[in-house]
Amino acid sequence: MELLPAIAIIGVAAATAATLTPFVMRLARRVRAVDRPNARKVSRREEMPLLGGLAVGAGTAAGLIAAAVGLAPDEPLPQLAAFGLGAALLMLVGAWDDRFNLRPSLKLCFQIVAAILAIGAGFSFDRFSNPIWGVTLEVPFWIMWPVSLLWIVGVTNAMNLIDGLDGLSSGVGAIIAATLTVICWQAGQWTGVVIGLALFGALIGYLPYNFPPARIFLGDTGSLLIGYALALLALEGYRKTALLAFLVPILALAIPLLDTILSIVRRIRSGRGVFSPDRLHMHHRLLHREGSHRNAVLMLYFLTSCFCMIAVSFSQIDGWLAFIYLTAVVAVTVRLLRNLDAFSLHAESGHAEPGPSSEGVPEATEPESTGTTGAATKRPEAAAGSKGVEAKAGGGGA
Repeated sequence: MELLPAIAIIGVAAATAATLTPFVMRLARRVRAVDRPNARKVSRREEMPLLGGLAVGAGTAAGLIAAAVGLAPDEPLPQLAAFGLGAALLMLVGAWDDRFNLRPSLKLCFQIVAAILAIGAGFSFDRFSNPIWGVTLEVPFWIMWPVSLLWIVGVTNAMNLIDGLDGLSSGVGAIIAATLTVICWQAGQWTGVVIGLALFGALIGYLPYNFPPARIFLGDTGSLLIGYALALLALEGYRKTALLAFLVPILALAIPLLDTILSIVRRIRSGRGVFSPDRLHMHHRLLHREGSHRNAVLMLYFLTSCFCMIAVSFSQIDGWLAFIYLTAVVAVTVRLLRNLDAFSLHAESGHAEPGPSSEGVPEATEPESTGTTGAATKRPEAAAGSKGVEAKAGGGGA
């Protein structure tokens, strides 16, 4: 693909998303698909419209249509159609959840269906590069299906979990989409390139409405779409037959994947359900450390960009040098997580995680919670009769 058509796909997707977002905001308010703050959420902004993912989805679809018009007959249009079908299914599920709420188990079932559609169309972990001799091995069918399914569902939920601050999921998604698009371009995987360009353009067009202070939230409609698209992009990008090439998309998705893994481990260690929400995600810890909603989001943009640059450079490294490089990346990552106190079961500096008995009880410390959408900080009223100060902030839906 040449540069001019790539720019055209991005432009069409961005213009469509930017144009439709105000209409989606009005639609969300009309159908009452709005954020409802509660004791577990940090956002305290009433009536914030959800369904922002509809604008992102429409922009992505417009970009794909623009690309399909110029594709040669031998291009993999069936793969694009399968992606579109799976994405549309998850957007419908997300929209229903934004309006009426769905059980996590039911959402998981639909995610599995969307993943099966993608795997059947060829989005799969079907080859593996031997890390010593560089021999590319075919992955057996009975391994390929469960591993691919786990990857797609896992990444889809990872992007949903990090969507807890204004502009976080959309901005991080745009950075990762751009990175995976470059990797797919290097690998000659044009299906991934087209999907990545369309998604990147749509997110860029939508982001001005979602960046702090947000005027609309992605909701599950958007976070599920972004996670699903990035999962498929990663499966396309890893196919560059270099040593340890399967680690490249993992590095690009390091922030959402690490946050998801740490959340699961933390909840198991504390004896809680895997799906039970808490206020110990990376974005909550950064929100406390940075003291500013926008600074926390920009810091996560920076960290994501660092991992993405490592991923792009890693895709060019072969042999034992790749192992040395990977060891250094792992060491730096562990140090970063320790600095964020990410291995702790408790919030920092008195910001304790409330137990079930404290549900709904006003806290005397700054809550840092995650909910279906949004994140914010709230300072208690000062002693001696002085007024409390409340800092409002919101996000796209964790």
